[in-house]
Amino acid sequence: MPAAAARAAEGVRISKLLTERGLASRREADEWIAAGYVRVGGVPAGLGQRAQPDAVIEIDERARHLQSQRVTVLLHKPIGYVSGQAEDGHEPAATLVVPGNRWRDDRSGIAFHRGHLRGLAPAGRLDIDSTGLLVLTQDGRIAKLLIGDGSRVEKEYLVRVRHLRPGPLPAAELERLRHGLALDGVALKPARVSWANEDQLRFVLREGRKRQIRRMCELVGLQVLALKRVRIGSVVLGALPPGQWRYLGPHERFA
Repeated sequence: MPAAAARAAEGVRISKLLTERGLASRREADEWIAAGYVRVGGVPAGLGQRAQPDAVIEIDERARHLQSQRVTVLLHKPIGYVSGQAEDGHEPAATLVVPGNRWRDDRSGIAFHRGHLRGLAPAGRLDIDSTGLLVLTQDGRIAKLLIGDGSRVEKEYLVRVRHLRPGPLPAAELERLRHGLALDGVALKPARVSWANEDQLRFVLREGRKRQIRRMCELVGLQVLALKRVRIGSVVLGALPPGQWRYLGPHERFA
């Protein structure tokens, strides 16, 4: 039997099945399996074990409890901070997540403790010269929802621009921003783009290529002067002040 056929007969890794079903991140799945919290057909699963795609998988409530304790933070990232690891002398946005910067209007009801900083990672990015809503999470399910392959969660931006060519932006170029541009030889997905006022565009995207909006604008003769993310899915930046953060509330959902 060919190797590929043999692997198909063996099934899919259980950790991958848990991820595909939206039950856990791959790291969480491996942790649960190692702790004995996952059973397949009533038998404890082992790391690396495979099962058929329709296998009945049971998860111990202790794993659910661990998952429920993981937090997600919403930060209004200011200019000058990077989204991920420190680079070129600039601090990561996560360094702003300290008790003194917590928004006083946080209504989540979650009490801060230092364990919430452990493993807190950005689910998406904002360029160093961009501001607005940045999500930092310990929850692999949220990271997968927002930045996993095939993510369909909308991100909304307000973008102040300057015209590099005489006159207003032609209607045909606005249509190209909505659909018809490519970056690095790859076509961009359709976007919703409209004028918020005479010098500010509103972009709604379902993808996040590197410096995408700035590069899109350059292709139609616009220079981005300021870029602010104001919404991810159904979660809005709202009145959260720059440099401050709050917890994602128990009843808030991105999608």
